[in-house]
Amino acid sequence: MQSATPSPASTAPTATRRLSVGDHLRQWRQRRRLSQQELADDAALSPRHLSCVETGKASPSRELVLRLCDRLAVPLRERNAWLVAAGYAPMYRQQPLDDPSMHAARQAVQHLLDRHSPWPAVAFDRHWNMVLANRMVQPLLEGVDPALLQAPVNLLRVSLHPLGLAPRIVNLNQWREHLFARLQQQLHSTFDEPLQALLSELQGYPGQPAEQVHHLAGEHPGVLMPFLIQSPWGVLNLISTTTVFGSPTDITLQELALETFFPGDEATAHLLQTLAAQTGG
Repeated sequence: MQSATPSPASTAPTATRRLSVGDHLRQWRQRRRLSQQELADDAALSPRHLSCVETGKASPSRELVLRLCDRLAVPLRERNAWLVAAGYAPMYRQQPLDDPSMHAARQAVQHLLDRHSPWPAVAFDRHWNMVLANRMVQPLLEGVDPALLQAPVNLLRVSLHPLGLAPRIVNLNQWREHLFARLQQQLHSTFDEPLQALLSELQGYPGQPAEQVHHLAGEHPGVLMPFLIQSPWGVLNLISTTTVFGSPTDITLQELALETFFPGDEATAHLLQTLAAQTGG
């Protein structure tokens, strides 16, 4: 009996075959929508050499692997996979923030959050799971369904779920679109499948009924996003800003982000200062 000739699809990377460095290169080059010529020009090597790396005919040096990762803006987490696939040791360490080796970093992050009081501030990981927070965050979570506050607490679910903060967010539709835009931007950079699943889930949550939509005057740049939320003390008018840690060698810190809130008016500032005094925040 004559054996069947393998189809091109049978030689494509699959979940059962470990990706080669050429597979990683091809995936990320295509994700960035770059031709071999464009990437080769940017990385200062010949298109032939790049093609040979992609097809496995040439083994890249460690320096070339890192240079290509840099040109393709590959996240640190993925760069380790490239290095291992090319036969090199991982370069970037990854330890959870509660690991003893991360004690100093954890203390530094908590110090930043605490110093932000009496305004709320929270730190979260790449999937928007809360890692640390200051004492002013807890009062904002009053009334949230306990199931949503089981660890790991996902800040996006807490914000947009009907049993979370959503019914209390005055400008819910605007806040939703802001969060969706941030997620889309993050997905464009990381191509993270769990994040894509999370976005799909969040988009299935109901928005604000038309008759309840709160129209805000003026334009607000993305780094100064208004967040209006009903509280037992009145409507809090907050401005949301995000800070991303830049660490060249640590995955955990590179993926950590701080969401800090500032009062958008004097009434909110007074309310938060009063609440902080009452709670010792």
